[in-house]
Amino acid sequence: MQYIDRGGIIVTILIGLNILGFGIMLWKLIILSLARNQKEKMVQNTLDFIKKNNQDFDKKSLQNTLDMQIQKLESGLGTVKIIASIAPLLGLLGTVVGVLTAFDAIAKQGLGDPSIFSGGISIALITTVAGLIVAIPHYVGYNYFIGLLDAIELKLEKEVLEKL
Repeated sequence: MQYIDRGGIIVTILIGLNILGFGIMLWKLIILSLARNQKEKMVQNTLDFIKKNNQDFDKKSLQNTLDMQIQKLESGLGTVKIIASIAPLLGLLGTVVGVLTAFDAIAKQGLGDPSIFSGGISIALITTVAGLIVAIPHYVGYNYFIGLLDAIELKLEKEVLEKL
């Protein structure tokens, strides 16, 4: 808890982003688990859509229809990607603020007491670590879910082609 207090507003923002991102990833885990179990329904929906809207079937119309199905499953992952991208930048911002604080303290009080300098460096390190702690699992989670969606799309395409 003391690290959160010392990290200031940047660590608080990172904690909020972390909670949001993990909430989305948990939601995606549930949704994609359900989607795996409803693969037949998705195949049938794709076939029905193609039959209703395209008399002449081609690979492009299948891909467009599958893309529409997958886009529904992808919702929210853009936010996870953004969190993975900006968390290290927020950590870096905290690093800069911490170093500025350290140098400001030195400018005001001189180099006589090392604890003056160490407070700012401590803030810098806390925010850097917090940014990485948030970014790494979100980066891994985003790529995991994208890989899972690609696999689902390939399976759907294969099954639809077999049934046409």
